[in-house]
Amino acid sequence: MRSTVLSFLLLVTSYCVVDAIVIDGKPARPVTTYSIIAHDPDTGQLGVAVQSHWFSVGTAVPWVEAGVGAVATQSLTEVSYGPLGLDLIRSGKTAEQALRGLIEMDENPQWRQVGMIDVHGNRAVHTGNKCIREAGHVAGENFICMANLMEKDTVWQAMADAFRHATGDLAERMLAALDAAQDEGGDIRGRQSAAIVVVTGDPTGLPYQDRIVDLRVEDSPNPLRELRRLLTISRAYKYMNQGDERLAEQDEAGALAAYRTAMELAPQITEIQFWVALTLFTNGQEEEALGNFRQVFAKDPNWVEVIKRLPFADLLDNDEGQVLKILGVAQE
Repeated sequence: MRSTVLSFLLLVTSYCVVDAIVIDGKPARPVTTYSIIAHDPDTGQLGVAVQSHWFSVGTAVPWVEAGVGAVATQSLTEVSYGPLGLDLIRSGKTAEQALRGLIEMDENPQWRQVGMIDVHGNRAVHTGNKCIREAGHVAGENFICMANLMEKDTVWQAMADAFRHATGDLAERMLAALDAAQDEGGDIRGRQSAAIVVVTGDPTGLPYQDRIVDLRVEDSPNPLRELRRLLTISRAYKYMNQGDERLAEQDEAGALAAYRTAMELAPQITEIQFWVALTLFTNGQEEEALGNFRQVFAKDPNWVEVIKRLPFADLLDNDEGQVLKILGVAQE
């Protein structure tokens, strides 16, 4: 028992990151916000989504690890609740045990608002009695909604209701909860930044591969709208990657379907249209490819120079006739 306690103490002291400054026993910097932590039992995905009137909220509040759990730490934010909470859950603690242990070690738990969900769906949440009103939380099946310094005390319930009734994947449902919070009045100070992190339910052991969504809006007059825009673009690029994978498997039909979906999601992204055009062209669908090249070159002539450089990198056959055929549409 003594060795277990000692190990815990060493773990806590190894993370001496404190984001909330306390002077003479009183908080000096209230970093307040609202967030949702969620687990999808069907896919195993875990996620955190957050919005705040504070710069770069995504660097402090959301902590998620595939196969382990998710943590959101806010109000007078003690950042170490995030990495420590995940470490404790990874070591075999439930979300309840991890949060209880960290609160007991905290000298200022009255100012904290923290939620945790582990990979088994166990959840735990704490709203300290000194969190700035209006503050509260709802812990529902597979999710936790938390908020503080809100315009109204109905915000966290509105978030919960929205999440329960939302459709789509975990990211979409969490964003629906954030939208509901804003519609209910949101942060009484306004809005500035937002973030969303979602990890896979099939962990590879490589964190950079396990993150399905990892987006931050550091500063914006409408961070949720910007976050949704970024989510759509990120989905488009994921379809691009999916197309590349299918092409490597010699599944041309599957690859082109993925590429076309990417273009439909983000038609304004010239980069996507260019590489789709190149794939079409190299796979014999020249008419459709040239139509896309024509649009790309009209939007940005610099892509003409890119075409000229591709044969050197073996990304286009070093066939002068083929290259000229592509470049020809730039003159039209």
